[in-house]
Amino acid sequence: MQSAPVVILGAGPAGLTAAYELARAGTRSIVLERDDIPGGISRTAEHNGYRFDIGGHRFFTKVQLVEDFWREVLGDEMLLRPRLSRIYYNNVFFSYPLKPTNALFGLGLWETTRCMASYAWARISPQKPEDNFATWVSNRFGKRLFEIFFKTYTEKVWGIPCEEIQAEWAAQRIKGLSLRTAILNALFGGRSRGKDGVIKTLIDEFLYPRLGPGMMWTRTTELVREAGSEVLFEKPVTRVAWREGAVEAVEAAGELFEGQHFINTMAIRDLVEALDPPPPDEILAAARRLRYRDFLTVALVVRQRDVFPDTWIYVHDAKVRLGRVQNFKNWSPEMVPDPETTCLGLEYFCFEGDDLWTMSDADLIELGKREIGQLGLIDPALVSDGSVVRMPKAYPVYDGPYKQAVETVRRFTETTLPNLQLTGRNGMHRYNNQDHSMLTAMMAARNILGSSYDLWEVNVDQEYHEEGRKVGIEEFRALNRTQPAVPRRVGEQPD
Repeated sequence: MQSAPVVILGAGPAGLTAAYELARAGTRSIVLERDDIPGGISRTAEHNGYRFDIGGHRFFTKVQLVEDFWREVLGDEMLLRPRLSRIYYNNVFFSYPLKPTNALFGLGLWETTRCMASYAWARISPQKPEDNFATWVSNRFGKRLFEIFFKTYTEKVWGIPCEEIQAEWAAQRIKGLSLRTAILNALFGGRSRGKDGVIKTLIDEFLYPRLGPGMMWTRTTELVREAGSEVLFEKPVTRVAWREGAVEAVEAAGELFEGQHFINTMAIRDLVEALDPPPPDEILAAARRLRYRDFLTVALVVRQRDVFPDTWIYVHDAKVRLGRVQNFKNWSPEMVPDPETTCLGLEYFCFEGDDLWTMSDADLIELGKREIGQLGLIDPALVSDGSVVRMPKAYPVYDGPYKQAVETVRRFTETTLPNLQLTGRNGMHRYNNQDHSMLTAMMAARNILGSSYDLWEVNVDQEYHEEGRKVGIEEFRALNRTQPAVPRRVGEQPD
């Protein structure tokens, strides 16, 4: 048996950030991680010297405290990288964010005519009620442009028909954009502004560790260990021992770990199912209602110096199952050991246990080679090597039961297990970015040290003080604005 003042479940960005913050304050912790490397979904995988992300991970935040953490840990190892991401459809690259003039001119005369006719019809006879994603977009762009630039990719990522996704999500994702205003801006000028309602462009530069995001969390692990805490790998948590009023210990890989405080970043469903004794039936049922979208990367090594200039490409083509392509050499040249080669990450969105998830690595590599060749991005004959990484529970699903389920579990942990805090993407079942996970973890650490932050209201009217540094209301609001919007099924209530 081992013990420490704090036991942390998971060595992803949230878990390691909490351990780092505690270590800086002189409080020892034990971090338990089921995998053999740190970082969670923000890890960097390696195959024969080629490094690749589990999805691309930009280091971008509106909260200075989080950026200070990144720079404090890696310093000059953080690179400032240019961003180029485009949509690929029918052998043509289109700007992202979508620029309708670029889209129309790139489609060719016949398709452009069809799109304009579809747009005209939508203006004359808009669909009602405008209660779902498909209708909302079709009314502003026409049904044909919706089918080309919105439908396929959205359904690949989320596994939900566009007709079942709330219109609210479209309004969040495509603020203020219509075909008419975009064309007028293109022809007569128009500047991106912020709060005045004109569309803003996405950032064109971002920070990125020299050897990928895993470099951040490998170094954080080293610093946590140097401070006297422990980070233990291949320690999957299988049992959480509790009594009324507190968690007492967790069991991982057959070993017991005791603590006074516990921070959880593992999926809520897994946490609740590990409780011993089992929680009340309604708590267990609520946790089991939570669903996740899973993800796998097929990394291909290509014997070609330059393939395309993008950091990543969205694939809007229904003929292939491939959703997105990362060009890791363009994230950082040092992700590739041989400058005469390129490493591409082919991303497939799936559900654990479906045909993609259960396909053998060899068959997935062959699928990737075939599909990227079918798209004309590379010659499959130039692929010299490949590797597959599966990531379960990559995206929490916001379906009908999720909100009440999370609230039910949250009330139980707050009232029955006050020495347990939930943080991170899966620990809170929130589709958030890395900076949000890190900030909730910083606050969880501070709560152990005597503060009283509500982690579930991290974006609302709080201030965070840490060694003279403060996060004020405006930074929290900025943090909230930069988190990804999440689709909800028609009929679900917003948060």
